[in-house]
Amino acid sequence: MKAYGLIFASVFLAELGDKTQLATLVFATNPAVGRLGVFVAAAGALVASTAIVVLLGAFIGNWVAPGQLKVIAGLAFVAIGLWMLLGR
Repeated sequence: MKAYGLIFASVFLAELGDKTQLATLVFATNPAVGRLGVFVAAAGALVASTAIVVLLGAFIGNWVAPGQLKVIAGLAFVAIGLWMLLGR
């Protein structure tokens, strides 16, 4: 159960304030759409995208060790950050 709590906290904190949350906030400000509909659509999109990456992770996990995948993901985040800072 501890692992699931860590997953929840990690994803929850990572999602706060990201572009997905900002887009959802903007959609929720539109008086022409219902707030429940915005919630259901955004939650459905998050569930669908999460399902895709879980399946992809299970597939990749057959060939790449978890430690190596952490290093690859970390380097990818650093590279994206540098690209955003330096590439204009």
